[in-house]
Amino acid sequence: MNNTGTKRAPTTATQRLKQDYLRIKKDPVPYICAEPLPSNILEWHYVVRGPEKTPYEGGYYHGKLIFPREFPFKPPSIYMITPNGRFKCNTRLCLSITDFHPDTWNPAWSVSTILTGLLSFMVEKGPTLGSIETSDYTKRQLSAQSLAFNLKDKVFCELFPDVVEEIKQKQKVQEELSARTQPLPLPDVVPDGDPQQAHYGLPVLNGGPVPVGGANAAPGLQQANRNHGLLGGALANLFVIVGFAAFAYTVNTFTKKRK
Repeated sequence: MNNTGTKRAPTTATQRLKQDYLRIKKDPVPYICAEPLPSNILEWHYVVRGPEKTPYEGGYYHGKLIFPREFPFKPPSIYMITPNGRFKCNTRLCLSITDFHPDTWNPAWSVSTILTGLLSFMVEKGPTLGSIETSDYTKRQLSAQSLAFNLKDKVFCELFPDVVEEIKQKQKVQEELSARTQPLPLPDVVPDGDPQQAHYGLPVLNGGPVPVGGANAAPGLQQANRNHGLLGGALANLFVIVGFAAFAYTVNTFTKKRK
């Protein structure tokens, strides 16, 4: 933590926030990391990693805490920056640990206490000023979109380089999995009549000729077979008719001679 600009804050607030910073580094809050601005110790930024078995799982939620000059005797204000489906973005949230309720504030509460309370309320469904209602499906969609969203935030990238690297690695894995699960292309089929036909004019399928006959015979070949059958039937009928005519002529001639 850089001390640049910390003279703006009163000694009491500065000393207390430095203590809280050392405490949160030594004993991190589950699913949360936090950093003060190098230029202003009264403004802290945090990242919530979506807990498992919640609609926020896999997401990264960036927000900020604005501490008053009278801290720890007055509570901070809390904002959420990343779209999340639970809280409005860039809007003061009304929680018992924020400046909406100075009457319930306890000066013994630390930055760790504040962030723990925020996460607890985030995974619940109770309404409050600054909260919104969305479906679990929407929350999951926003969770997936949060990775790319946060990488566009300059302050986020400057304060949380380790989280940025974690997100990039996660995106890389997702891209690799997506590439592996792409559907296989359908086999190339040469249409009937294509100039690339080979093997005595038979259509080519997957590099080989289509077998003659069978249920999968090419339409052009099937039509040729049908035409051949019709021609053969017509010729057979013609031979029968000619045979009957010749037989009738022979009988008639024989009858006339006997008379």
